[in-house]
Amino acid sequence: MKSGKIVKVAGPLVVAEGMQNTKMYDVVRVSEQRLMGEVIEMRGDEASIQVYEETGGLGVGEPVFPTGEPLSVELGPGLIEPIYDGIQRPLDIIRNQVGDRITRGIDIPGLSREKKWDFKPSVKPGTKVEEGDVLGTVQETVLVLHRVMVPPGIKGVVKKIEEGEHLVTDRIATIEGENGKDVEITLLTKWPVRTPRPYKEKLTPNEPLSTGQRVIDAFFPITKGGTACVPGPFGSGKTVVQHQLAKWADAQIIVYVGCGERGNEMTDVLIEFPQLTDPHSGEPLMLRTILIANTSNMPVAAREASVYTGITLAEYYRDMGYSVALMADSTSRWAEAMREMSGRLEEMPGEEGYPAYLGTRIAEFYERAGRVVCLGSDGREGALSVIGAVSPPGGDLSDPVVQATLRVVRVFWSLEDKLAYRRHFPAISWLTSYSLYVPNLQEHMLKKHGKQWMGNVDHALAILQEEAELEEIVRLVGLDALSPDKRLIMETAKSIREDFLHQNAFDEVDTYSSFEKMVKLMELIILFHTLSEDALGSGVPVVDIASLAVRERIARAKFTPEEKLDEFENIKNEIRRSFEELKEKVATEV
Repeated sequence: MKSGKIVKVAGPLVVAEGMQNTKMYDVVRVSEQRLMGEVIEMRGDEASIQVYEETGGLGVGEPVFPTGEPLSVELGPGLIEPIYDGIQRPLDIIRNQVGDRITRGIDIPGLSREKKWDFKPSVKPGTKVEEGDVLGTVQETVLVLHRVMVPPGIKGVVKKIEEGEHLVTDRIATIEGENGKDVEITLLTKWPVRTPRPYKEKLTPNEPLSTGQRVIDAFFPITKGGTACVPGPFGSGKTVVQHQLAKWADAQIIVYVGCGERGNEMTDVLIEFPQLTDPHSGEPLMLRTILIANTSNMPVAAREASVYTGITLAEYYRDMGYSVALMADSTSRWAEAMREMSGRLEEMPGEEGYPAYLGTRIAEFYERAGRVVCLGSDGREGALSVIGAVSPPGGDLSDPVVQATLRVVRVFWSLEDKLAYRRHFPAISWLTSYSLYVPNLQEHMLKKHGKQWMGNVDHALAILQEEAELEEIVRLVGLDALSPDKRLIMETAKSIREDFLHQNAFDEVDTYSSFEKMVKLMELIILFHTLSEDALGSGVPVVDIASLAVRERIARAKFTPEEKLDEFENIKNEIRRSFEELKEKVATEV
């Protein structure tokens, strides 16, 4: 294909002429250094190209080489465990070859061309197959069985299938298409990152994605196949929440995209994750995790690519029938990259300088989440949950990125700096957050945990709501001015906040809470509140209730290890005993 010539360089934006045979979103190689770029605007024979590498030193007249292909990722066994940059270059291999700094123009494929994989066929020659059907499997890691599928758009009869060890580029099967032509299938396929992968049908998400975080699972749950947004000001704990979800969510595959994050935060992820143990299997967490690292000092254009790269890899595992969770931290940096590129293209700016298509791009991204019936004749289901952190300037929730995100996501976890300053983590506000998936999950919760759990959750939220209304009165006239029943509300609300909602991410036991433990912990607090109301009615002073020794046991209950949950029954009995003794004492005094 004929090469073009550079006529303008403006930061990461390069304009080249003589590009009439190039299409929108095609990948090009810029200059003799063959820097990777993507066409984002066409005007006559001039193409505007966003370059995914540093453009310093480029000059007018240098060549631009079209590839004729859109920006794509390589899909196949070997995606799990390596750490990629925004355009799917394996950072560990780059480091081994050229050192700690990524050399410009370096081009390393996403999947290793040297490692062999043991392919086990699940169909025989002569079998009729359609797009999405599973041809066989590869044991990618101890935790992930990689299903090798017929690529979209191909159907026919299997002529040949080859068991044994193969490179990703080796032929593993030959399919005779409906037009009589043979199609060779390899373990490696490519897919354009901006195009959503196809599926048969989208289903209603109705199963919770358990995260091990009590405030989320109890009050504001997300479903498998759901979407959530975590906005919050600097220092409110967005990244820690994302890390916690990546570590403990009960999805089978985790994709973590660090999009324009500070280098030290990504370093924490890269150091921590390989050392973590998966609570569901006991194996290292990295055996089911894909990490994409795009730090704030990397070229700005690659931020946009990193988000699309991540969601395409996530869709690929969803198509195998897995439940996948993608964490994007943070979509604000992605939006800032769009704003910068839009400014350099001299497009008409929208609100706060963001491009007019900001809302559309954000909606397109989140719409790729969902619970689906995958392609293929076996009717398997897969789910892709997307959780995006948003970093509005100064924590302003009227920021265009937050508002565009809230229009499309169904869960809003609002982080508050006031809570963070009071050392309450996760700093998710129980007054402003919401989940629109609660009605979808009612049937599941009733079946699994019964009416009592749902009643307890509603009761706890009502108590917290009442506490917020009483706080103004307390500030003006003091706690002693409240009636005994209102003082009891304040005491119980404090217990819900400190003993249930507060969770220490760095404590070995408290960092993760199973649903069973969560239910039992909530039962203790509500039981104490119910018996307290009864005791108040019998004339017991609220001061005596507040000073019961058993409250210390309730406060310590969240540090009970998962294997010792029988201990909760003992605490319940102690609560009942304490109130009986208190009533007897008051009756004796009277």
